Amino acid sequence: VQLVASGGGLAQPGGSLKLSCAASGLTWERFSMISWLRRAPGKDLEWVSSIRIENSKTYYTDAVKGRFTISKDNADNTFYLQMNDLASEDTALYYCATAVEGCFSGSWCYDRETVLAGQGTQVTVSS
Repeated sequence: VQLVASGGGLAQPGGSLKLSCAASGLTWERFSMISWLRRAPGKDLEWVSSIRIENSKTYYTDAVKGRFTISKDNADNTFYLQMNDLASEDTALYYCATAVEGCFSGSWCYDRETVLAGQGTQVTVSS
């Protein structure tokens, strides 16, 4: 299983970025969801958003509701996180991860070391 996040960069407050997560080697019988998590400087891993593979139902942490949109492209197993109205608090290293429906909306649902060992993408929001 390989998940590679990309698309990060520098954005001004109020700006936008779109992150991509390329997934390969996945077996959908084991994982029903894809999630985005982030780790801000000096803080621990935080769950941001998830999407259910079967029906594209989406979930967001309160801090990003109305600003971020998670989506998927079934054709090439790519997942996206459109981030609008960015704020300095969104500055973090962003990771994508697989999840199961029984537990996905908290960082405790994920193997922290596995997530952090993946390729994340840095998002920096600064004027």
